Amino acid sequence: MSVTVFQHARIVDPSRGIDETGTVIVDGKKIVASGASASNQGAPEGATVVDCRGKAIIPGLVDGRVFIGEPGGEHRETIASASLAAAAGGVTSIVMMPDTDPVIDNVALVEFVLRAARDTALVNVFPAAAITKGLEGREMTEFGLLREAGAVAFTDGRHTISNALTMRRALTYARDFGAVVAHETQDRDLASSGVMNEGLYASWLGLPGIPREAEAIPLERDLMLARLTRGAYHAAKISTEMSAEAVARAKGDGANVTAGVSINHLSLNENDVGEYRTFFRLSPPLRAEDDRLAMVEALRNGTVDIIVSSHDPQDVDTKRLPFADAADGAIGLETLLGAALRLHHNDEIPLIRLVEALSTAPAKLFGLPGGTLKPGAPADLALVDLEEPWIVSEAGIRSRSKNTCFEGARLQGKVLQTLVAGRTVFSAQAGD
Repeated sequence: MSVTVFQHARIVDPSRGIDETGTVIVDGKKIVASGASASNQGAPEGATVVDCRGKAIIPGLVDGRVFIGEPGGEHRETIASASLAAAAGGVTSIVMMPDTDPVIDNVALVEFVLRAARDTALVNVFPAAAITKGLEGREMTEFGLLREAGAVAFTDGRHTISNALTMRRALTYARDFGAVVAHETQDRDLASSGVMNEGLYASWLGLPGIPREAEAIPLERDLMLARLTRGAYHAAKISTEMSAEAVARAKGDGANVTAGVSINHLSLNENDVGEYRTFFRLSPPLRAEDDRLAMVEALRNGTVDIIVSSHDPQDVDTKRLPFADAADGAIGLETLLGAALRLHHNDEIPLIRLVEALSTAPAKLFGLPGGTLKPGAPADLALVDLEEPWIVSEAGIRSRSKNTCFEGARLQGKVLQTLVAGRTVFSAQAGD
């Protein structure tokens, strides 16, 4: 493979604490040099030289929470279409949730995902396996066999395990196999028939609400079990100030705990639901502005470790319904970086911290290659114009489903080129 030299770029590499102007040299599938120190090395004969003045190079994003229809729901999203959307968003690795039909709860399904990704995907696809068979919250899956087959984490996806003994056993077994348990917490009884955040706005709309405690109570239980078992616990998607405080306490106690937040809960609040806009029906629901600001602060101070898109494609039949009947979820791979950069442009989060939460930290959390621009690492990177404005439009969405929270949104920061293992999988000139 040929050599490509990216010159005069702003290089942001949280894995080395670098934010400087320099050069990145890609030889075949690997990065061979990067940073200011690489600027004076010149270009090998026959190399492709790219002038990146005014542009930034960041490690390819690692999205730790992506729902895909395949197998069983290919009309919503396939592995191939999700990878196309990911590449356009600068995402070079995705962790695929087990919420498929059939569920990814056995070795054959893990192998199917890996094989399909190898044959059809533009980006790296890493399957997460179910904690319990059929996502039913009762009988545990074969952690050892699933881990050996290639599962990078264990999660019941959208489902919350109500049985504390099952969760204790999951954390214990995962610890023994060096794996992470990622869990989304929502008490089924407290949430009941709620469809949005409980509060005054829900009352105005006449919609049943979900209290913040529905997230916090099972989370507190899980954090206690993480302390007890010393297992690696990841709060998959928190959305409230009380949840952030609980995670901070657990970290202060020395528990092996991390937390994620959806880009939606950093960018939007309950008022965005407007007049029953079903694309904004999410789980957990969009919260009050105070909680959104608390999530931003938790990201800034390190309580929240990673940002995820929580990409969850839904078709017209499940979204074009009355709000209370519509399915939860929104797509997000293509808008993840653009929406996150709002926090940078608003001076709320430093760019290097933002890139860390989008790339370096999730790669480390799930034990994946990537998330770095250091020499010898896979050439998974994105070339970004941090200033270029663009408008999200349904016509431009590459995902099979179009249920984005950001339709019509004006974003600042556009991916120009995405490389996976040194191969260009997206180019703005060719793709737009």
